Amino acid sequence: MTLTATQVKNAKPKAKLYRIADQGGLCLEVKPTGKKFWRYRYRFDGKATMLTLGTYPEVSLADARIEHMEASRTLKNGINPKQAKNVKLAEAQAQNDTFELVARAWLKKNSESWTTKTYRTNEGRLSNHVFPYIGHLPISAISPKDILGLLQRIEAKGTLETAHRVASLCSQIFKYAVFINKVEIDPVQIVKGALPPITKSRKHRAALTDPMEVGKLLRYIEEYSGHYIVKQALRVGLYTFTRSKEIRGMKWDEIDFDRKEWRIPAERMKMRKPHIVPLSNQVLTILKEVKQLNNPSKFVFPSVVNNSSILSENTLNTAIRRMGYTKEQLCYHGFRGTCTTLLYETGWPKDMVERQLAHVQTNQVRAAYDHAQYMEERTRMMQIFSDYLDSLRDGGSVIPFKKRA
Repeated sequence: MTLTATQVKNAKPKAKLYRIADQGGLCLEVKPTGKKFWRYRYRFDGKATMLTLGTYPEVSLADARIEHMEASRTLKNGINPKQAKNVKLAEAQAQNDTFELVARAWLKKNSESWTTKTYRTNEGRLSNHVFPYIGHLPISAISPKDILGLLQRIEAKGTLETAHRVASLCSQIFKYAVFINKVEIDPVQIVKGALPPITKSRKHRAALTDPMEVGKLLRYIEEYSGHYIVKQALRVGLYTFTRSKEIRGMKWDEIDFDRKEWRIPAERMKMRKPHIVPLSNQVLTILKEVKQLNNPSKFVFPSVVNNSSILSENTLNTAIRRMGYTKEQLCYHGFRGTCTTLLYETGWPKDMVERQLAHVQTNQVRAAYDHAQYMEERTRMMQIFSDYLDSLRDGGSVIPFKKRA
């Protein structure tokens, strides 16, 4: 009697391992842990042999029967299915053609342009959700059905967002494999639409977007009674809307007072690309005042405890809390959202704003063109923006600052 999909689904673990037969030597093996495996039991040269065809539910009953049929055909041709499978895998590994080997080559290729955190996140997702299931397979043999089973397994755990992220990673790996002539198509694109969309709204960093509220924030910063260095870091951070890591790690040798530029090196940028920040007159004045302190540190805003270290990651947010803002109302990273909103609402071009945010173009030719085209315009934009912030701080009329300029 053959198995049904319901019987396979409802098979419960027992104190000892047991098997339920299907047909032609195919059976479902259920372990005490609850894990279920598809096995093909056959005899070759008079010896009993067992071949693993996959795990359930990644491999369904219908898929297991297809695998069993192919293995049976191999056996009828006088070839040991288990040995044939091992030879195929060995050949793929020798040619660096398994999914895991190609994926690790892709990881290595991109590691220089990623932060350590990004690399670890991507490698972790692949190691936890992908490699154990399809990592050993020749990448050219992986079908859309294999990918679908992989993604459905992740979705079944209630981690739909992770499933979407894993799908994106796998798709990038297959595109890389196409580029190096390992495969002809990206099977992820065929089944990616089968995943339910993520309906929850994306969590945004707490930020202020009302101009009057921004003016109030600026006055709070001016009145801040905490450490002088922290206060000035907040002021420069709002004028330049750079990331916490960038502002806290700012060094004096990165500042060109003559050119009115701050050149941030690639290793401190999220996208691992050097970035130039035009400095307004307001920022230059703050920097000159800080420099007059003659603080013997290479950092512009050193730690309040140790001059040889940068401000701690929580220092800026702690200062914002002291001003009365909760974490739901505002955080330092929200400065970027605040400034971006003001810039967009007053008509500045998206490309120029994105360039100032260091959102690097993937098209390198266009990126170089944008840099040359927008440097002068970005310098003008940053000065006008600083003047606008000052007008909000001083309680002036809320006028679209681009038009006013």
